[in-house]
Amino acid sequence: MIITKEINLGQGKTISIETGRMAKQADGATVVRMGDTMVIATVVSSRKTPSVNQDFFPLQVEYREKYYAAGKFPGGFFKREARPSEKEILSARLIDRALRPLFPNGYYHETQVIINVISSDQQNDADVLGGLAASAAIMVSDIPFENAMSEVRVGRVNGLFIINPTIDELEGSDIDISIGGTTDTICMLEGEMQEISEAEMLEAIKFGHEAIKKLCQLQNELAEEVAKAKRPFTPLQVPAELSEYVKSACESSLKELAYKPLAKEVRADETKAIYSETVKKAIEHFSAAFGPEALAADPSKALCLNEHIIEEEIHSVEKKVMRRMILDDGKRLDGRNLEQVRPITIELGVIPRAHGSALFTRGETQALVAVTLGTKKDAQSVDTLTNSADKRFMLHYNFPPFSVGEVGRLGSTGRREIGHGNLAERSIKMVAPGEQEFPYTVRIVSEILESNGSSSMASVCGGTLALMDGGVPLKKPVSGIAMGLIKDGEEYAVLSDILGNEDHLGDMDFKVAGTRDGITACQMDIKIDGLDYHILENALAQARRGRFHILDKMEEAIPASREELAQYAPRLTAIQVPVESIGLIIGKGGETIRSITEETGAEINIEDDGTVTIACSSNEGTKAAVEIIKALIAKPEVGTIYVGKVRDVRDELGAFVEFIPKTDGLVHISEISKERVAKVSDHLKVGDRIKVKLVDIRKDPRTGKTRFALSMKAVDEEPANGTEAGAAPENN
Repeated sequence: MIITKEINLGQGKTISIETGRMAKQADGATVVRMGDTMVIATVVSSRKTPSVNQDFFPLQVEYREKYYAAGKFPGGFFKREARPSEKEILSARLIDRALRPLFPNGYYHETQVIINVISSDQQNDADVLGGLAASAAIMVSDIPFENAMSEVRVGRVNGLFIINPTIDELEGSDIDISIGGTTDTICMLEGEMQEISEAEMLEAIKFGHEAIKKLCQLQNELAEEVAKAKRPFTPLQVPAELSEYVKSACESSLKELAYKPLAKEVRADETKAIYSETVKKAIEHFSAAFGPEALAADPSKALCLNEHIIEEEIHSVEKKVMRRMILDDGKRLDGRNLEQVRPITIELGVIPRAHGSALFTRGETQALVAVTLGTKKDAQSVDTLTNSADKRFMLHYNFPPFSVGEVGRLGSTGRREIGHGNLAERSIKMVAPGEQEFPYTVRIVSEILESNGSSSMASVCGGTLALMDGGVPLKKPVSGIAMGLIKDGEEYAVLSDILGNEDHLGDMDFKVAGTRDGITACQMDIKIDGLDYHILENALAQARRGRFHILDKMEEAIPASREELAQYAPRLTAIQVPVESIGLIIGKGGETIRSITEETGAEINIEDDGTVTIACSSNEGTKAAVEIIKALIAKPEVGTIYVGKVRDVRDELGAFVEFIPKTDGLVHISEISKERVAKVSDHLKVGDRIKVKLVDIRKDPRTGKTRFALSMKAVDEEPANGTEAGAAPENN
């Protein structure tokens, strides 16, 4: 049976959800449509009972854009979609982060959600539609999942908020934020904005949540009509006696440890020792308490002898101890108060050959950030369903295993690295100079050398500092901070600059980046239901104070971008040439432009409008390239002195000299010197560079070709203040 539900969100935005037509063998499948953009989402969850030792939810979310959806061919040799693009990975992360916390606690069955974009009108982005379709597919399935989730994008054009703005509308929007939530709360958000205030941010979230509520209601109506019974699921029940014993055995030790401000490695070692001792005591205790007969009569008692289950119970005690310490005493694991930011140190110019670099350290989190400046040729080619523009500002984030003291396999870039790099990139991009002002391609690389919380925000700070160190004219400096939340009933505490443990054991990870004038990017993940807006408001206000503190430290290190680019950065010089001269500069098969590059070391880019951009790390190379190009397009003028190259020598006639590129003239034997010349080769050789003056231009009546008469003798007669074509003016 095919069931379709439709809703009009206003502003001409109509969304429909259909189920029952496609992919009927999946546990759940829906097709969501907005305009001519369509996505199909499927979900399948394994019925195999997971191991009692499993402590994670193996959820896989895949988002794929099919090129046929827009009537396009994939690029590359094979003409087939292959590994996911950065856009697809980021879209999958948005959906995963919103869905994952909504599954029941203890649901560890392997689950796979696949979203395919099957039609694209290239105006309505499919990423937020994919989140809606994924949730709807789970809602109409038999998988236990009671809370419908919806995602929307919020933009603002001319002061008016828009739900799911089109690509064209986003061009004029000062906000681009994706929000995921349920009827009751917001559980995920991520976006960029042009220095908006905290109040405007909150207003945008509330506006998006109203649309989310309507879409969640639509999903509930669809699920009620499908009326598919949910499969039975009962989470693993840990025996009460085990929980009580573990609490009595380790609570005091964990509490004592929590109140000690220790380094990350020391705390980890001492925590590990408490875990080992408690596990050993528990197994000895319950081995003595339960004989074979008791275990046979009640198999659940075997859980009391399971090391993994015991460790999970210890972890629960550790989590509660840390949370109560924060809520009751306002004290944190490293001894800071709730708003305190860890000590910050900044070093600039630490990589001598980079075009800008910074080492940013905050507590036990450290980022080494380097900047590389390039030309338009270095821009990244982007080809998605909705975007084919080259990308000239990029930030790449690397998180090696040694940064957390671990051994790990180095492979392709992970999804987390792509996501963190994208957040940092969006944070700084909003203050980057425009192409007209600064026509460079900019690549920032953040190498995380140490990590104990908020390495992405360290990348924002380090990236800003590295750009300023490299002389990139940022509009304003940007800093970032990660906020946390501990909530128990009506009690809550907002934490500034969270540690790794506070992120892991807390209820929220809220990253905010911006300037002194407003927010430029944010990312939030919530692990609990019922986040009140007043908590979010307090978190934003506290984040603002933290951002300003970090900006103070950054401005102490470097108040403004350096006035000069780094020593080894390419210098860009732009000149305008007639459009009809472009072919002369390029030459046959690119021969001429390649020869200029080889001779001067400069990289040359030519636009269709005749703008020639010359990039070279030395002023001499730039100057030489400009001279060659100007000479190439110059028209010969009688009376002008040129620096030419002898191409051929005829002893009884004279020498042929290339005085402008591809143009030769004759220096007659009588024009070489004031003295009589008997043999030209006594004075000139092929390859000599000489000064000549163009004294005559005439057409050969027999061939119709233009002949150029040159003179070396006339140069000697020229006054000292004359100028040369093809070379810098001597007295300029």
